[in-house]
Amino acid sequence: MMHTRFLALLATVLLASCTQAPPEQQIVNDAAAALGGAERIFAVRTLVIEGDGTQYNLGQDVTPEAHGQTFAITDLKQAIDVAGSRMRVEMTRRPNFAYFQGPQPQRQVNGIDGQVGYNVAPNGAATRVPDGVATERRIGILHHPITAVGAARNAMAQLANLRTEANESLVDVTTANGVAFTLAIDVVTKLPTRVISRVDNTNLGDVALETSFADYQDAGGLQSPTRLTVKVDDFTTAEYRVAKQTIDGDTGDLAAPSDAVKASSPPPPTVAVEEIARGIWYLAGGSHHSVLVEFGDHLTLIEAPQNDARALAVVARARELRPGKPLTELVNSHHHFDHSGGIRAAVAEGLTVITHQGNVALFESMAKRPHTVVPDALAKGPKPAMIKGIGQDTTLSDSAMTMQLLPYSGPHSETMLIAYFPRERLLVEADVYNPGGQVFMFAGPFLEEVKKRNLRIDRVVPLHAKVAPYAQFVKDASLPVPTATN
Repeated sequence: MMHTRFLALLATVLLASCTQAPPEQQIVNDAAAALGGAERIFAVRTLVIEGDGTQYNLGQDVTPEAHGQTFAITDLKQAIDVAGSRMRVEMTRRPNFAYFQGPQPQRQVNGIDGQVGYNVAPNGAATRVPDGVATERRIGILHHPITAVGAARNAMAQLANLRTEANESLVDVTTANGVAFTLAIDVVTKLPTRVISRVDNTNLGDVALETSFADYQDAGGLQSPTRLTVKVDDFTTAEYRVAKQTIDGDTGDLAAPSDAVKASSPPPPTVAVEEIARGIWYLAGGSHHSVLVEFGDHLTLIEAPQNDARALAVVARARELRPGKPLTELVNSHHHFDHSGGIRAAVAEGLTVITHQGNVALFESMAKRPHTVVPDALAKGPKPAMIKGIGQDTTLSDSAMTMQLLPYSGPHSETMLIAYFPRERLLVEADVYNPGGQVFMFAGPFLEEVKKRNLRIDRVVPLHAKVAPYAQFVKDASLPVPTATN
C-alpha cells in the first residue's frame, strides 16, 4: 500500500512539473489573470478610449535642451480593432506657446489599416504616410495592456529574457506577426506597468518608445488604465487621462480612406533648381527647401532638412550643378528636427556642419547614436562628424562670394542662423517668415532684428516658401498676430 501511494504521489509531482508554465509564460499568465482573465482578453474585439491630456514638443522647442512647450489635448478618441490590426486616433490640439500655425486649435486625425498609414486633413483630404510612420503606428496598437498581454498570450508568441528590475518583472515578446516589444509587470499586483518598443527616429536613431500605465479601473470586465504616459527614451512626449473606455463598442469606420489606399508610399524627393542670383541657387521641393552657394573654390549648402532621402537628393543635385567644385560645408538654420533630419546624411557625405553653437552638443550626439533599426547613410558608411559652432556674426568670403552668418534668438528658436548676402541683398531664413501663409507668428520680432542690424535687403529667401520681395515681408510682419479664442 505504501508503495502504491508513493507511486501515485510521484506521478502527481511529475505531472505538475510537466504542466507548469515556463517562468516567462507564467509572468504573462499572471498579467492576464490580473487584468481579468485570458479568456476575456482573447474575446475582446474592439477598444475605444476617450479623454484628454498633454503633448510635448520633442525636437521642436526653443533650444535643444528645452522641454516646456506643450499642446493641450481635448476630444481625444482612440479606436482599435484588435483582431483587424486597425486603429484611428482623433484629437483637438491647442498650443500653449507661440506656434507657427497660430494659437487656434487644430483637429488631427490619423490611423493605420494593415499596411496603410494615413492622415486626414481638416478639409477631409487623406494622405498616405511613409512606411516607417505606418510601422510605428502598428506598434502603437500594442501599447495598451489588453492588446499587449493578448499578443503575448498568443500560442505563436515567443517569450524570452525574463528579468526583474526594481518592482517590475520584464519579459521580451515577439508576436506571431514578428513585432517585438518588452512587457513590464508589477511584481505585487501583476498588472502591466509598461510596454517598451525599439523604434527608429530620424534624428535620434534607435530609441525606446515607452507607454506606461497607471490608475487601473474596471472596463467591461477587464482592468484598464486611466492614465497613460508616453516617452521617447527619457523624454516625455504625451500624458493622457482617460475619461471613458469601452470594450467591444462601436469604433466607427476604421478603414483607410480610398485616396490613401490607392496612393503609393511617398515618391522619391525631387529638387527643383532656380538661380536666384549669380552663384546662388534655390533648391526647392516639397515643404522644405535648401540654398546652394558657390565660392571661388568650393560649394556650400544651406540646409539639409527632413531625412536622409531629402538631404541626399539635395546634395546630389548640388554637385550636379557645379561638378568641378567640391561641396564641403553645410549651414544648418536651427536644431528643429525637421530642419536637422539630414545632418547625419551630410556627415556621411563628408561635409563640415556649421550651426549655432547652441546646437553643437545635440548634433555631435546625433552623429554618434546607433541607427540599427533602420540603418541610414551614416550607419552604413561611418565618418567622423565635423561640427562647427557659431556664436557671433561670422563672414565667409573669398573673391567670388560673401556670405554672412548671423545668430538669431527669437520666439521660435533661440539657436538659429540666418544667412545674409550683402552684394546680392538676399536674406535666407527658416520658419520665421513664410510668405503666402495665413498667419505670421514670428515675422514681427524678426523684422525688428533685421532693422536693428541695418541689413539692406531686396528679397527674402524662405526655406519653407517662395522667394518674396522685402516689401512684402515688411507688410506681412506688420500685421497683428492672432490671439487665442474660445
